[in-house]
Formats: sequence, structure tokens, C-alpha cells
Amino acid sequence: MKYVFVYGTLRAGEINDINLAAERHAIARPRHVGVTKLAGRLFDFGTYPGMIVASATDASTVIGDVYEIDDALIAVLDEIEQVYPGVDGLFVSKEVSVDVAGERVACLYYPVAPAAVADKPEIPGGDWVAHRRAR
Repeated sequence: MKYVFVYGTLRAGEINDINLAAERHAIARPRHVGVTKLAGRLFDFGTYPGMIVASATDASTVIGDVYEIDDALIAVLDEIEQVYPGVDGLFVSKEVSVDVAGERVACLYYPVAPAAVADKPEIPGGDWVAHRRAR
């Protein structure tokens, strides 16, 4: 089992809901561990957000959910985020350590390259779901 931090359309109730993605592929349902914040900045790409990693001096955070997932779900998430070995795409797969529900866990997550956000508006507060609902 692995952990994943999701901050955008993979969150529950969103268009790429991680629970429904697992169900569609007959993979065990992810276990929601909790909500947390990750150092970063969130940008609006229209129908989805993109996160960049914050610099050491930037206090901005992105809100997301941490799930414990079956290893088989990683390939599904990579497909949704269009992350392919040897191919430079918008999203990349990285690992980060986060505090959630009183526990420190290593998570997979999908930020975008910093250059990709040059002309995109920043999402104040770093919460995609709240931003999308407010539009």
C-alpha cells in the first residue's frame, strides 16, 4: 500500500474522484487518511488546478486529501494525470512527506512544472474545491 496526496480533480466528488477511479478499474477502494496542507501554490487551468512546490521562503499552502491506496491504482492515477515514463508532460509524479492525522507519511503527488503556471491565475487559499464552488 502507498499514500497519495490529491489536491484537485482527484478529490472526492470531483470529476476524477479517486474513489470512482478505483471502482472503475476494480481496484480496492482508497482509505481516506485525512485532510492536510502541503507547501505550494495552486493555479487555475480552467477545468482543473495545477500545483507548484513552494520555495523555502514561501508560506503558501495547498489543501488536499491523503489516501492510502492499492499499488495498482498508481497506474490509473498516472494515466489520469498523463504521466508517462520518459515523456515530459504537464504533470509530474513526485514524493513528499506530509503530516496527516498525527502521522508522518510519504505520499505520491502530482505537481506541475513551474513554467506551466506563467499565465494562469493563482487560487487564493490553495483549495481547489472551494474555488470551483465559488465560481
